[in-house]
Amino acid sequence: MGEITCSNGISTNGNRVHNNNNNTKSHTTTLNGYRKSCWYEEEIEEHLRWCFALNSILHTGASQYQDIALLDTKPFGKALVIDGKLQSAEVDEFVYHESLVHPSLLHHSNPKTVFIMGGGEGSTAREILRHNTVEKVVMCDIDEEVVEFCRSYLEVNKEAFYDPRLELIINDAKVELENRKECFDVIIGDLADPIEGGPCYKLYTKSFYETIVKPKLNHGGIFVTQAGPAGIFSHTEVFSCIFNTLRQVFKYVVPYSAHIPSFADTWGWVMASDSPYTANADELDLRTKKRIQGENRYLDGKTFSSASTLSKAVRESLHNEIHVYTEDSARFIYGHNNQNQANGK
Repeated sequence: MGEITCSNGISTNGNRVHNNNNNTKSHTTTLNGYRKSCWYEEEIEEHLRWCFALNSILHTGASQYQDIALLDTKPFGKALVIDGKLQSAEVDEFVYHESLVHPSLLHHSNPKTVFIMGGGEGSTAREILRHNTVEKVVMCDIDEEVVEFCRSYLEVNKEAFYDPRLELIINDAKVELENRKECFDVIIGDLADPIEGGPCYKLYTKSFYETIVKPKLNHGGIFVTQAGPAGIFSHTEVFSCIFNTLRQVFKYVVPYSAHIPSFADTWGWVMASDSPYTANADELDLRTKKRIQGENRYLDGKTFSSASTLSKAVRESLHNEIHVYTEDSARFIYGHNNQNQANGK
């Protein structure tokens, strides 16, 4: 789980710093004539931690499902942390969310309806709603407290939450998608990472993709999901098997990746459809100009072409992957629950 540590050795497991003055807001405190600096530290894997300095802790809380914190960090601005895992940071979240959203919507000929699994932060909805073809977005997140937390504290997404095209549902995305009568042009999986004991790993399984996601896509529909770390060493955690699982279900499957500085790794997404992707880089740029309000900061046609050209090592690994993600054979990234088990919790 994420920790906040201080230079005088004071630390906490979780999202709150304690000291003799009960000061949880300031990043520095003068104590016996010297300054105390606070850092956020996250265990990425065993023997490897990632940390950065804090200006302040803006808010902490806990829901029925997850621990939540909003931190003001020195290198990355405001950062949302859920269950001890960094979800997004103000400085570079646009890389993640543009990569998640725009390839699928731009490859679709005329996307009008979109279903978001998860996405309680609101950034995915924000990017979708920039598309002038979109008439309806259903965002389904299981955790109402996370949604309300983000709606209250993440100013950049407030406009999206009040867009009349957005329908916000608090429910299990699997149950909601299964029970809805309508189908969608694009379905987006903006879910928490598959962590052992976490709420989302069942939404990365072959049975879910085959029996619930695929039947809810309109003809020509596209599914895309975030797929975890995709670095030269980390891609075998879940990225490769999510890719292999989707290619058991869909005819056309495209893995792609981008470096996210605040994640300290390359991140992966997988896009899947039964219809071929016919738009090249120039066509993607043309559709971007026609459809999207405002300028993308990260993604254009050439960027997507580059993102979907993986390194030799990763390509070979994905090509040779045989593991299919099921509830009985799930893979997990290193995370909060692993550490709890290691600590005997």
